[in-house]
Amino acid sequence: MKINSSIKRILGDLPMTAEAYWLIRQKGGPLSKSFSFSRLEQALPDWCEQARNAASKNSTRNISNPIKKILLFSTLRYWIEHSTLMSLALAGSGHDVTLAFLPYANWWRDLSRFDIRRQNAYASKVLGLASPTIRILPLFNYQSTYSQNSSESALPVELVAAIREVSTRDTQYTLQIEEIFGGDRKSEARKLFDLRMERNQQAAMALINWMEESTPEKQPDIIITPNGSILEMGAIFQTARFLKIPVVTYEFGEQRGRIWFDLNREAMLQDTTEMWQAYKKSSFSMEEKNQIRDLYTSRQNASLWKNFGRLWQEQPALGGNITRQNLALDSRPVALLAANVIGDSLTLGRQVFTRNMSDWLEQIIKIFAKKQDVQFVIRVHPGERYTKGPSVAMLVRNLLPEIPEHFRLIEAESSMNTYDLIEISDLGLVYTTTVGLEMAMSGIPVIVAGKTHYRDKGFTLDPDSWESLSEHLEKTISDPRANKLTSDQVENAWHYAYCFFFEYPCPFPWHRRDFWKKIEVWPIEKTLSEDGLAIFGDTFRYLTGEPRVWDRKFSYKNFDKTDGYSAVSDN
Repeated sequence: MKINSSIKRILGDLPMTAEAYWLIRQKGGPLSKSFSFSRLEQALPDWCEQARNAASKNSTRNISNPIKKILLFSTLRYWIEHSTLMSLALAGSGHDVTLAFLPYANWWRDLSRFDIRRQNAYASKVLGLASPTIRILPLFNYQSTYSQNSSESALPVELVAAIREVSTRDTQYTLQIEEIFGGDRKSEARKLFDLRMERNQQAAMALINWMEESTPEKQPDIIITPNGSILEMGAIFQTARFLKIPVVTYEFGEQRGRIWFDLNREAMLQDTTEMWQAYKKSSFSMEEKNQIRDLYTSRQNASLWKNFGRLWQEQPALGGNITRQNLALDSRPVALLAANVIGDSLTLGRQVFTRNMSDWLEQIIKIFAKKQDVQFVIRVHPGERYTKGPSVAMLVRNLLPEIPEHFRLIEAESSMNTYDLIEISDLGLVYTTTVGLEMAMSGIPVIVAGKTHYRDKGFTLDPDSWESLSEHLEKTISDPRANKLTSDQVENAWHYAYCFFFEYPCPFPWHRRDFWKKIEVWPIEKTLSEDGLAIFGDTFRYLTGEPRVWDRKFSYKNFDKTDGYSAVSDN
């Protein structure tokens, strides 16, 4: 028997109706495949036993000093699964862990309160299998009845402003657009923004309500949440900052067996300031140089390298001469603009002096349309093939219905190797893409417009206004050969690249991408054994807010493609 939406609206606010319906009609099971925890339900008894065994062994070795009260938050099925395992591992290290969750299957579809309550009951039942090894906190139970249609929010103004930024990013990223506030309030973007604003504020209020109701001994020393930039995870991060509770955010990149994280900052911002301060004056050994050269070569040659799970190019490099011929380029200087995908998470909120990346693109295209003494190559990001948002190529054609003679537009579908384009370039222009770092590694002056991790590290040109960008541009193009990077700058770019790829992310057994496979290789007991902690112990300490020690370098000597690491670390 299906219940129509009108009845759901009525039943959604009546006590125990949704829960009773779920228990009787769903027989205690999931509402849909997208929010099914069947694998987790089977795994939890064994995980809990392993965590308890590890806690018992580690207590005699004083592994978890200091012991902390940790609140780990997540939402969405895959993040909840991952956070459950992390919570049990932290409990196995001796910490007092509470796993908080919100029962959403996705972030873009509105759901009746009746259905949310059913999903909440189901998730609570499954996660309850982890008690008492960890506490389970259904944050939905602490939500107030705030609606986006309300005249005002119960949250403080400054927190609402922060959550508004999170909700804006949610909308931009989901729809792959940068402008969401123009036009009709009934537009797809405005509807999604209203939904995200409502859910994010509800998440923030739920955490505040729980903090006010909980006893001091249950209140956390630290909060941990995935990502920290978007969705309810971003709202919880902003709420923790508002409440002045230390908060760690974490995320996974393209490297298997590695994790990014940060304390009181969003992991996705990849703030490498402290790392570079620690390493920039240290020795850059030949072994380290060979490692980063091997990685760079694999990227050029369209091959995978060790634990990197992504191909950057479709075909190997052909060489600069062939590329010049294929693009019919002459002896004029070449400026290469390497674009990000519009609306990509690594561009949103990264503006320095522009409104957004599209604003930067439009202004740069207009500038170079008048510079017929320079050949201007635009490399559209290949990732555009897999997105539904506006294309950089479309943006160019809208601005210039007739592509100027000195322009070359390399579209997303092109298999042309970006490293061939780097080889023939005299100047690079980027927003945040890593191609900017790789151009600097080739000695090419690079103008960086957005907030990217390698900005202001000493080997790029970093304007903070259109005026300073114009100055950099005119100076560089006037005499490209004289403005190439110095040998010291190139060396620093290579050293920084090594640190970013090999030191900034930390060893971690359970990458979210192949989560269920890796838990077979690295079960909790093995991870928290003496051998496992020799590899991952520092990472777990940093995840609980302990200060990171930057003089302890990680090694790839023991990396293995099959299981991620051998049993012994070089550290």
